[in-house]
Amino acid sequence: MLSDNLKSQLKLHLIVFIWGFTAILGKFISLEALPLVWFRMLFAVGFIFIYIKFKKIATAISAKTLLLFLLSGCIIALHWFTFFKAIKVSNVSVTLACLATGSFFAAFLEPLFYKKKVVYYEAFFGVLVFIGVYVIFKFEGNYTTGILLALLSAFLSALFAVINSKFVKEHDATIISFYELGGGVLFLTLILAVSGGFSATFFQLSINDFWYLMLLSSICTAYAFIVSTSVMKFLSPFTVMLTINLEPIYGIVLALFFFKNTE
Repeated sequence: MLSDNLKSQLKLHLIVFIWGFTAILGKFISLEALPLVWFRMLFAVGFIFIYIKFKKIATAISAKTLLLFLLSGCIIALHWFTFFKAIKVSNVSVTLACLATGSFFAAFLEPLFYKKKVVYYEAFFGVLVFIGVYVIFKFEGNYTTGILLALLSAFLSALFAVINSKFVKEHDATIISFYELGGGVLFLTLILAVSGGFSATFFQLSINDFWYLMLLSSICTAYAFIVSTSVMKFLSPFTVMLTINLEPIYGIVLALFFFKNTE
């Protein structure tokens, strides 16, 4: 019989493979990064809400916990915004390669949050990843903005993973996901409202964009988000981020297949 740790690792590998498609979908969707992430999170919240009602999962939590979930939702919203923005201003391969630095950030953020010593081999592997990104930076000078955005996205991803690893010890992954994604929607709604981003054309999605968003928000977000949160009950943030380093491999291979020379 498989241990909880091994089952969690297998689940995470499946999710990372699914996440390999998110960058491809982000490239296919014609929307700018901010509306793209807003629709993605809004639709995902809808899918999770339907699941909660179907499974009759209790949603009651304390006001303090709700606030923490909503704030962490802002972090994941910023992570996805910088991720898709990096894709729009550079390309899929460069963005995904830079995203691999998440393990470097996790190697230092995890000890900070859990008040323990830095694990030196984790830091060593993280530095190796950063060296690889430096090589990309050196030869892909035209993508400086995209690289910087992708690095920020990687940091936010690691920060979010560390925070969620604490939440999942006490709360159901579905409830965490529901409130975090809801918090992200509220945060982005505020930004769009203040910046005048909402307009008549904002909600006029093309047929292709609508179905790509449906795929992105259901399988690649709602389902993947819940599972990736649940495995943190058994896996450390560094292990999660190190496994996510496989996402660039899946994503780049898919990008080469779909976009060929542009990658």
